[in-house]
Amino acid sequence: MTAASPVLPPSPLNEDRKVLLARLVEGLDGPSLWWLSGYTAGLAQGHAAPHLAVLPGGAPATAAAPQAGQRLTVLYGSQTGNARREAEKVAQAAEAAGLAVRLVRTDAYQTRELASERLLYLVISTQGEGDPPDDAIGFTEFLLGRRAPKLPELKFAVLGLGDSSYVDFCGIASKLDARLAELGAQRVADPGLADLDIDTVATPWREAALAKASELLKAAAPAAAHVATVTPLRPAAAWTHERPFAAEVLANQRITGREFRATGFQTYVTSDKDVRHIELSLEGSGLAYEPGDALGIRHRNPEPLVEAVLQATGLDADAAVTLDGQALPLAEALATGRELTRLSRPFLVAHADLAGAADLKQLLEPGNAGLAALLGDHQVADVLRRWPAAWSPDTLLAALRPQVARLYSIASSRKRVGEEVHLTLDVLRYQAHGHDHLGAASAFLAALEEGAQVPVYVEPNERFRVPADPSRDIIMIGPGTGIAPFRAFVQERAETGASGRNWLFFGAQHFNTGFLYQTEWQDALQRGELHRIDLAFSRDQEQRIYVQQRLRERGRDVYDWLQGGAHLYVCGAIAMGKDVHAALLDIVTEHNGGDAEAAAEYLTALQVEGRYGRDVY
Repeated sequence: MTAASPVLPPSPLNEDRKVLLARLVEGLDGPSLWWLSGYTAGLAQGHAAPHLAVLPGGAPATAAAPQAGQRLTVLYGSQTGNARREAEKVAQAAEAAGLAVRLVRTDAYQTRELASERLLYLVISTQGEGDPPDDAIGFTEFLLGRRAPKLPELKFAVLGLGDSSYVDFCGIASKLDARLAELGAQRVADPGLADLDIDTVATPWREAALAKASELLKAAAPAAAHVATVTPLRPAAAWTHERPFAAEVLANQRITGREFRATGFQTYVTSDKDVRHIELSLEGSGLAYEPGDALGIRHRNPEPLVEAVLQATGLDADAAVTLDGQALPLAEALATGRELTRLSRPFLVAHADLAGAADLKQLLEPGNAGLAALLGDHQVADVLRRWPAAWSPDTLLAALRPQVARLYSIASSRKRVGEEVHLTLDVLRYQAHGHDHLGAASAFLAALEEGAQVPVYVEPNERFRVPADPSRDIIMIGPGTGIAPFRAFVQERAETGASGRNWLFFGAQHFNTGFLYQTEWQDALQRGELHRIDLAFSRDQEQRIYVQQRLRERGRDVYDWLQGGAHLYVCGAIAMGKDVHAALLDIVTEHNGGDAEAAAEYLTALQVEGRYGRDVY
């Protein structure tokens, strides 16, 4: 080292972040690097979105970040992207109004700053039965725990996003709102609790909250020249939920069951489950995705679902109604604009009143355990049949919840498949209450033929990514169609030459009919793209075996991999995710000396660190 060489202090970055930093600065020229240095200096001062004054010539000069009492902090916790989008709307509107604002994901928020905050807006979704989204687990545990500070000087507002087909609707938002008040903070707006028709609640909440923020911050701000702010929000996507891309179907293949020909003419399949592998073309769209992201599908309700509602109500399919300002026949409005498989509490309340159904009203009373069963196994047509009522076309349409897109984990890497995207989905068909039932989106997709078009968009999932450090090992747990993102992970790691090992846990009912992508996994093992695989087929023997049992059987190795820096991923049903988490707690407890509390803290630390990712639904 020469005398002129700078001596840098040891880096505070872990290896993953060093790799990300190297990727970020790769290929940047001098002016770009100078701009980046100013941007990061602003981050260092404000611990969030920097505030940069733009000097002549375009070079940024760092301006003093506003004091806590002169800014709005918008925190968000999001599982599927909706809460993130709503938080971005709040931040953008605040900035447009000339307010100092920073936007922070909850897992990036320094909880030690909470005591000094003066104005905080929290936008958070509820996952499953009252749980926080994965990126808000650490923040939630801190706020609900003993270490949370008293907050007598904090003013706050909470916007919750949820799904009223769950009993604990917006449960985590309500819990955090109450906890902030308990700690002494003062509400500046009533909590907004939004169902799937988010805008009806979120828009007036945002307007009221921003009006209050403007009043508070402009009163607190000292007279000073306006400083331009830069808030690092996600660039607007070309194709969105509101404006999806029409993707062409390239393949729609059933991948469950063993096929054989008994007569030479007829093909039989020996499995009742219908799991599809679907390939779509993204050619010309410009859509980009990463393994771990989801594909949003704007589906059309299949005809049997629409017909069941019409028969149960006795309404005319051609009755004229208005949907989003457009005149349509009732059948078309039901097919394209309303949820027919998912119930909501507001619809049930309206239907109970119209039908005069005392037993349904009783189910809707707080604490009635029967409501969860009703929400879990009844579709709209089931309720209409069970409690007949005289709906009119317009009132029925107004009472039903708006249709929402379905998200499917992407099962491919662009590095391997190019301008395509692959999906793995289970087609929902079952008998209940004396009638056939269908899943709305899965039945829609299953019926698509090659050459058909389907409206799609990409929903990023930044917390479910392969490690930035390619030398890290990964453990993937994905029974059933939960295997989809791990097909993408293994493809990505193979195409990029990652040196870390890949270990897959997969489960299904039967080996012969449910081992999804069996030949691909066998080939991956032979090529060294997959290093370990553990399988659990629950119904191939008298005693049922699930992936969590396989995890416990391999507990020593799982623990050693985690201790060695491996990343852990879980994808599948919410109930499975909880069972797997319980198994992981047992494994860590067994191998850390029997300390269950330390094991829970260990797994939480992995989640906060980004080494334990979940995609559960």
